Amino acid sequence: MIRFINASKRYSSGFDALQNVNFHMAAGEMAFLTGHSGAGKSSLLKLIALLERSSRGQVIINNQNLAKISRRRIPYFRRNIGIIFQDHQLLFDRTVYDNVALPLIIAGFSHRDIGKRVRAALDKVGLLNKEKKYPITLSGGEQQRVGIARAVVNKPPLILADEPTGNLDPELSAEIMGLFRDFSDVGVTVLVATHDLALISQLPYRMLTLKNGKLINDGLPVL
Repeated sequence: MIRFINASKRYSSGFDALQNVNFHMAAGEMAFLTGHSGAGKSSLLKLIALLERSSRGQVIINNQNLAKISRRRIPYFRRNIGIIFQDHQLLFDRTVYDNVALPLIIAGFSHRDIGKRVRAALDKVGLLNKEKKYPITLSGGEQQRVGIARAVVNKPPLILADEPTGNLDPELSAEIMGLFRDFSDVGVTVLVATHDLALISQLPYRMLTLKNGKLINDGLPVL
């Protein structure tokens, strides 16, 4: 599903965010991406989502070499990826339902299909009874769940999460990780960038550790 082959990213400023990164994640696998602030975690996720392109090497997603995807095709490629941010990026003048429905509206789904998919996604994250609420009325944990519902409403085969629990307390963080685990259990590939080592070291999932743009560790935590 995800393969990096000597992938590097140098920004126009000359900063090397990633240097010769190599790893492979199988379809349906869940893994954590860790490292210090500035280690390259966000840059790595951006390469996968084609928010940035690699400077050298190859990034292959679902057997597609991203270097060969034209700018015009990028929006279609991204429809197969659910992206979750730390700050939710919700529209606060729209209801929970409308926020989750947005990717489906953009993709041209029918009104009937949108209703079914949105309610299924909200049910999955435990917010079916909040569909008419506005995000500003929700707790931080609930807002993050809305962001997750929006990311999975398209039923993407790949989920990327960038520090999704950074603003949440330990109990809510564990609940969010439980949701990601549920998605992985049904065959979705999940890659979560996080610095919360106390939480993820308790979980039996692979950890990819970056330091100054280099992948220095790849393996399971010692439980």
